[in-house]
Amino acid sequence: MPDNQIITPAIAEMPEGITGQGFFATSFDKAVGLARKNSLWPLPFATSCCGIEFMATMASHYDLARFGSERLSFSPRQSDLLMVMGTIAKKMGPVLREVYIQMAEPKWVIAVGACASSGGVFDTYSVLQGIDRIIPVDVYVPGCPPRPEQIIDGILKIQELVGNESLRRRNSEGYNDLMKQYHIE
Repeated sequence: MPDNQIITPAIAEMPEGITGQGFFATSFDKAVGLARKNSLWPLPFATSCCGIEFMATMASHYDLARFGSERLSFSPRQSDLLMVMGTIAKKMGPVLREVYIQMAEPKWVIAVGACASSGGVFDTYSVLQGIDRIIPVDVYVPGCPPRPEQIIDGILKIQELVGNESLRRRNSEGYNDLMKQYHIE
């Protein structure tokens, strides 16, 4: 790269609003959505090969940090994005469910790879045939294992969902009905 080339930093896209000389006004929902979508704290729940692809996604070549997700949290109470990657045995199901329940609201879930999404090639008595049987899933990332670009695409889909979500959605009747379907109160 030449010495005289100026690198401009990436700036978050401005939400809808009213712009004037020296001011900008928007709704509270849009401002909170912008902050949330650009500061996700993922909790990686990796059990097999999809976890290795996630490691590549966090490494310098793909750099998930540029999307505001650089702070991995291994405590459910400090996370808002649960990334389930790999085969989930039925014995592990209650543990995964407990991790989800311990997360503070608002929270989102990505099922990464064929095993987390549908059990993958393991159609056996011991493998959970998709994590959506025990917890709600917001985004599915296909692949066996998915490439880092696919995981990044899943993060971008979550960011879109987070940025457009109403602050009152979690208190809505539809959301409460969804939690009741999963027996989560």
